[in-house]
Amino acid sequence: MLGRLNHVAIAVADAEKAARIYGTAFGAEISGAVALPEHGVITVFATLPNTKIEFIQPLGENSPIQKFVDRNADGGIHHICYEVPDIIAARDQLIAEGARVLGDGTPKIGAHGKPVLFLHPKDFSGALVEIEES
Repeated sequence: MLGRLNHVAIAVADAEKAARIYGTAFGAEISGAVALPEHGVITVFATLPNTKIEFIQPLGENSPIQKFVDRNADGGIHHICYEVPDIIAARDQLIAEGARVLGDGTPKIGAHGKPVLFLHPKDFSGALVEIEES
């Protein structure tokens, strides 16, 4: 069921600034900033040969990552994202195995225009996991 690693997300106060550091240091291709109001974040991607780094910045006072950024002023790894071929089948299998899906269990459209869900970090060794339909 689990596919390749799609990206590692780093929560920061300024996504464009953080991405430029990766562009300079590693020669990564940097995307433009994209606001995702339904997720409460602004995203910028640094594309590397084998995966991507997603920089997420709070969008608005009610952003779900604002407290994370407040606690980690220099930024920090927020979540990892894996691809799955069928997000509904993956969700149902994960729930059957005891994993908790965050929210109401209905996929939302993520930064790549594909359905995504987040899984509770307590069920995955402390890591917030995102699954994205490939």
